[in-house]
Amino acid sequence: MSIEISIGTIEDVVLIDAQIPEFTTKTTAEAMRQRLDGKPHLLLIAKQNGMPVGYKLGYALSDSEFYSWHGAVVPDFRKMGIATQLREYQERWAQQQGYGRITVRSMNKFPGMLQLLISSGYQIAGYIDEGSPSKSKILFAKELTRA
Repeated sequence: MSIEISIGTIEDVVLIDAQIPEFTTKTTAEAMRQRLDGKPHLLLIAKQNGMPVGYKLGYALSDSEFYSWHGAVVPDFRKMGIATQLREYQERWAQQQGYGRITVRSMNKFPGMLQLLISSGYQIAGYIDEGSPSKSKILFAKELTRA
C-alpha cells in the first residue's frame, strides 16, 4: 500500500471527518477556517490512490509552540501506520519551522490516540476537567530539538 502525504484542504478534512464514527460532533469547514485565520498552520492529507484517508491539522500557539489540533484516519485504513506517518511529518515540519514544542489534547474515549502519543514520546502535561473522565481532556507535550 502506497500512501502519499501532501498539503491538503479543509474540504479534504470535511470529507474524511464524515467517515469517522468516533466524531459525534463534526467541526464545520467554517469553524476550521475561523480557528486557523491569521495563524501559521499545517494541514496534511494522507491519500491512497488519490483518495483522502487521513489528515493531521495544527497551528501555532506561539513562536515556540505548535498545537496539533485535529487528526483522523478512516477506519478501513487504520493500523497501517498512516497516523504515524502524518505525526512524523508534522513533527519534522514543526521542528524545521523553529517550534520547540508540540502540544496535543486527547480524551479517554480515544485510546488509540492516547497509545500513539505515549509510544511516540509525548508526555502528559496537564488535565482539563470537564466534569467526567469521558469528557475531560488530557494535554500531551513533546519537546522538539531545534533544527
